[in-house]
Amino acid sequence: SLERDAQSIYSKAIKLGTECTVTYQGPLQFEQVSSRYYVILILTKLYDFNLGSVTESSLWRSTDYGTTYEKLNDKVGLKTVLSYLYVSPTNKRKIMLLSDPEIESSILISSDEGATYQKYRLNFYIQSLLFHPKQEEWILAYSLDQKLYSSMDFGRKWQLMHEQVTPNRFYWSVTGLDKEPDLVHMEARTADGHTHYLTCRIQECLETKRSGPFSRSIDISSLVVQDEYIFIQVTTGGRANYYVSYRREPFAQIKLPKYSLPKDMHIISTDENQVFAAVQEWNQNDTYNLYISDTRGVYFTLALENVKSSRGLEGNIIIDLYEVAGIKGIFLANRKIDDQIKTFITYNKGRDWRLLQAPDTDLRGDPVVCQLPFCSLHLHLQLSENPYTSGSISSKETAPGLLVATGNIGSELSYTDVGVFISSDGGNSWRQIFEEEYNVWFLDWGGALVAMKRTSVPIRHMWVSFDEGRSWSKYSFTSTPLFVDGSLVDPGIETQIMTVFGHFSLRSEWQLVKVDYKSIFNRRCNKDDYQTWHLHNQGEPCVMGERKIYKKRKPGVQCSLGRDYSQSVVSEPLCDFGDFCRLHSNNQCVPAFWFSPSSLSKDCSIGQSYLNSTGYRRIVSNNCTDGLRERYMAKMEKCPGKAPRGLHILTTDGKLVTEQGHNATFIILMEEGDLQRTNIQLDFGDGIAVSYANFSPVEDGIRHVYKSAGIFQVTAYAENSLGSDTAVLFLHVVCPVEHVHLSVPFVAIRNKDVNITAVVWPSQAGTLTYFWWFGNSTKPLITLESSISYVFTVEGMNTVTVQVAAGNTLIQDTKEIAVHEYFQSQLLSFSPNLDYHNPDIPEWRQDIGKVIKRALVTGIPDEQILVAVFPGLPTSAELFILPHKNTTERRKSSEADLEQVVEILFNALNQNLVQFELKPGVEVIVYVTQLTLAPLVDSSTGHSSSAMLMLLSVVFVGLAVFLIYKFKRKIPWINIYAQVQHDKEQEMIGSVSQSENAPKITLSEFTDPEELMDKELDTRVMGERQPSAGACFTVWGTVLVVGVLEEAATVTSGTSRALGTERRRKSLSATRQQGAFLTVFQLFSVYVTRGGTWKQQVYGS
Repeated sequence: SLERDAQSIYSKAIKLGTECTVTYQGPLQFEQVSSRYYVILILTKLYDFNLGSVTESSLWRSTDYGTTYEKLNDKVGLKTVLSYLYVSPTNKRKIMLLSDPEIESSILISSDEGATYQKYRLNFYIQSLLFHPKQEEWILAYSLDQKLYSSMDFGRKWQLMHEQVTPNRFYWSVTGLDKEPDLVHMEARTADGHTHYLTCRIQECLETKRSGPFSRSIDISSLVVQDEYIFIQVTTGGRANYYVSYRREPFAQIKLPKYSLPKDMHIISTDENQVFAAVQEWNQNDTYNLYISDTRGVYFTLALENVKSSRGLEGNIIIDLYEVAGIKGIFLANRKIDDQIKTFITYNKGRDWRLLQAPDTDLRGDPVVCQLPFCSLHLHLQLSENPYTSGSISSKETAPGLLVATGNIGSELSYTDVGVFISSDGGNSWRQIFEEEYNVWFLDWGGALVAMKRTSVPIRHMWVSFDEGRSWSKYSFTSTPLFVDGSLVDPGIETQIMTVFGHFSLRSEWQLVKVDYKSIFNRRCNKDDYQTWHLHNQGEPCVMGERKIYKKRKPGVQCSLGRDYSQSVVSEPLCDFGDFCRLHSNNQCVPAFWFSPSSLSKDCSIGQSYLNSTGYRRIVSNNCTDGLRERYMAKMEKCPGKAPRGLHILTTDGKLVTEQGHNATFIILMEEGDLQRTNIQLDFGDGIAVSYANFSPVEDGIRHVYKSAGIFQVTAYAENSLGSDTAVLFLHVVCPVEHVHLSVPFVAIRNKDVNITAVVWPSQAGTLTYFWWFGNSTKPLITLESSISYVFTVEGMNTVTVQVAAGNTLIQDTKEIAVHEYFQSQLLSFSPNLDYHNPDIPEWRQDIGKVIKRALVTGIPDEQILVAVFPGLPTSAELFILPHKNTTERRKSSEADLEQVVEILFNALNQNLVQFELKPGVEVIVYVTQLTLAPLVDSSTGHSSSAMLMLLSVVFVGLAVFLIYKFKRKIPWINIYAQVQHDKEQEMIGSVSQSENAPKITLSEFTDPEELMDKELDTRVMGERQPSAGACFTVWGTVLVVGVLEEAATVTSGTSRALGTERRRKSLSATRQQGAFLTVFQLFSVYVTRGGTWKQQVYGS
């Protein structure tokens, strides 16, 4: 009895185990096994570090709240090593002990609170148990070899239910939802090699009795059965899809907001007909987003972004989210904002979140200067992996509104300079109670708090508070400092007793200290010792749609509530809470059908003897007598030598197909030959071969993994001194296709070849068949190549569909191509902030294209603009300007209209006038990637001549002019006049010798050269009729040279030609920048007169 301030705490130390100098008493397990809380069972194990295993165990039992303990090793078997202790959740008098599977496989069963035991041996090794929530005799057992067993008599008899069951993915039926109470939900691998969701009854789980609520295979470790919901995951084409069944209805695909693209999902809560889930998005690594669903769990909305996550000791994901016990709807979360971790709280299951208000004063009573939102209280939200410590945050169902947590005050969560904080009103306000880390436990419905310093050094003191942490009293619970490993507090928190356990040294036995606080509570509480507490959210009394009023013990009152206490909660609905195994016929002995007298055992080597079967065996239930035994029994004979014969290659599953990257196991069989003296060689057909000196290493099969898809010739060769034999097997190695992407141009020219490619993932899929569908065609084009060339003859939007067949798998993709006579295009880029929000999926690119299209301009027909966003980063796009679909005028007019649209859009882009809002606060600006537009692209052939052809044309025409000029005097009917004047207008004069009445025409009367070039750039055949004698024609040439500088080109005649606008100069410059030759345009206007009528013809190269 330890005294302090006239108050006493009764404590008693108990030793468990014996002294051990090389080893120490290893893991310890407490269980409160009596419904009256009088009986405590403790399992201790002796772990030998030298052997790396548990070598001894001890079972201890107390029937007086841990005051005294009895060792029960003689009742469970002195040599029995126990590994785990289970208590039935529906009947705490029933106990099950598991033996260490490394020593034996057995269970020990007790029905009298662990006083006596019966031992049952098993033919399998138990890894874990799952008790039925209602039927105390029903148990599921999961074995180390992934088999699921069931028992309906508390483990005395077991029945195999299924093999290859996924660990921790089996569940009992839920009362009120499943029709049969003995129904089991499980995730298991079936005969097809895939994982499926299955259900069956525990005594009727034959293959014919199983059902598959979901028709397709699912991802491994994805089945979750929780309350009214069942969740599964299916990955297709590299993208995870989630499905949910509400109240055992057909599965529906979970709908997350567009572009969420989840990589991982964790179900946090399914309370109150809503699903609270944590989802890791495609662009998150160490954070998750929180979502909340509708009643059916199909539609989810975002509750909180970027919640911090980490990995536990076993590699499990830990999300920094804590659900406050005792009050529904209150959650705490650590959110990452600009690389800082901040703690937020919600009172309505994620609808609204806010920062935590820091305490007004510190432990010394000094004011705390901390102004929201720049400064707030931040808490560590990790639960303890040790069930006997409190963890960094703690709350209890039996103490609503009371929270104790480790944290710090400042701008972000810190791992240094931390203290312990407490809230008595559900997280609205906080007080600091310790400046260092402490374990804090709740006693007597929260009427007492017990704290011990969390430290690696031995301690002997504890602190006790009776006023919710406002004041603390220090007590000594042991005379010798103890390395505290944990504390056992009654599960119901209804007594004033706790058991502290630890070691005096790292080599000592377990020490247990029982601490009884009953002497401190001087009386039972009466009605005057209570007060009412209204749950609120920063003063708002409506929380989760109702006003809740709790009856609590007044702080500081040292009265006992006891285990008979029941909480009083008054709920007043006030408002609506938002969305959310052959007998012969004559009984004679007959030889087996497979017997051959010449057959020889393959295990028989030369020089040895073997037991040669006569081919007879005693038929089941027949009456063959012993007098015939010598006639039919096998006889010893010498082993003759034989060459290999009847060599065969098989696969273990009998199939001639395997998947790339998976083990293919080959079995080599030989009907005759000496196994010990025969060499074996197996060529896998992919450049790899193995050899063995005899058959011994290959009897269990030869494994090989193919790294590529295809058809491989697998050859086995067996040889000994007497001969050889060969066997061949053709193995199909496949890589199932999961996704196909049709790569097509966004816009194509009519009547010109278009290259179309189907990109299949994975790329090493082997031989595939492609079915191509164009437009409304009813018959596809079939190829074995992934690319095809096609000519579109119809303008407008054309549909292209490709179907890819691989074995029994068929996938497809469809795209649309805009087909026109001509078009213009321009590359676009965006401000860098768009890249962070780019998930790089087709749907997102399509939507962004539409947004850009709307943001460009107004007043331009919608069908004339097409924006195509390219895959990958950085984000880029191409703008296509298309001709109007209802154009009825000549092409020149259509092109002019197109040029107008181009000029409008180009000017807007150059002036950074095109921008859009991606989400609130994210403005994206659209830029021109380069300062030039691509030239007009059309289906004509006039512009496709090469530069060399142009040059030859110029040379040819020049030579022709020279010859005419040279020999003009020998051609009496030709006179050519060329006069260049810079000061006055040039005139063209007809031959004087032909007709004096021939009219004189000045250049100003001819069509302007610019207009001629715009009208006809294609070369035309010169007049079909040759001019007769006396006719006169004049050739006038204009050479247009596009120089290196972006200057207006001029005609040699002296007439200025500027190509109209700067836009056209930039277009020509774009041609030059894209690698075109220095372009020389030669334009010839030829005027022919015959019979007084003049005709103009234009020639260009």
